[in-house]
Amino acid sequence: MNVKPVFDFSSEDNVGRMPDWIRQAFGNQEYAHTSKTIAQHALNTVCEEARCPNRGECWSRGTATFMLLGDTCTRACGFCAVKTGRPDALEQDEPQRVAAAAKAMGIDYIVLTSVNRDDQDDGGANIFAETLKVLRADQSEIKLELLTPDFHRCQQQAIDIISNGIHEADGDDFLVWGHNVETVPRLYKRVRKGSSYARSLDLLEKTIGKTSFETKSAIMLGLGEKHDEVVNVLKDLRAAGVNRVALGQYLRPTRYHLAVEEYITPQQFLEYEKIAKEMGFGWVKSGPLVRSSYHAED
Repeated sequence: MNVKPVFDFSSEDNVGRMPDWIRQAFGNQEYAHTSKTIAQHALNTVCEEARCPNRGECWSRGTATFMLLGDTCTRACGFCAVKTGRPDALEQDEPQRVAAAAKAMGIDYIVLTSVNRDDQDDGGANIFAETLKVLRADQSEIKLELLTPDFHRCQQQAIDIISNGIHEADGDDFLVWGHNVETVPRLYKRVRKGSSYARSLDLLEKTIGKTSFETKSAIMLGLGEKHDEVVNVLKDLRAAGVNRVALGQYLRPTRYHLAVEEYITPQQFLEYEKIAKEMGFGWVKSGPLVRSSYHAED
């Protein structure tokens, strides 16, 4: 099975070569089936568009993270490989295609994410809601996880739309709502252009109580953050009511993206995991190749 590398190994990061503990998994026969199904239904995945290092492993397990609302983002985050520009019009049949692919792949736990669509009055929330309803109607036992944007300028409207969709899908008892803060506040202007740390926390806090699901966030490490800053972000997330958190190593997707400032050791990741669990997070994934949807079904 030939799987293209997801990193730009030809470019030098600020800390030299990638360490031995970072390894890219390759595919098997199930990988080919996953890839074919995604292509047949003309779907986008964050696995491909964001060059996720776990694509080989996840697709070989028959799982994928579907990326709604097209393949073009209205923002230009310095870490992200998803292309930026003027997006095409929304595809109203996308929810049906996602449901068909999920059924063909035999998925019983699905993660839905999206690009930012600041060009839309609802930020694309109606597509999220419709996808939830179609998935639930097609497979009544499927479990759902969302990884949404911050819905700049339409946050409360988008939360209400998606929450209503969850209720209509009878999905209150098996949903995780995620939104990634990604990095520490000090680095936002460089790492997450057009985003706001306070706005991200606000979204996570507002989702609490809308339905009986858990909330989740993720942090990338290795962009120049300090240990105390990471601990403070974890504290902020707990204060906002978040109970699931993922911590992973930032890996430079191309030479045009932010350079890696530090490779965090596996031992350091274990320390952050211990700190997070002591704070009361019920679900913690912390490691070099961890991403927000990595082993989400655990």
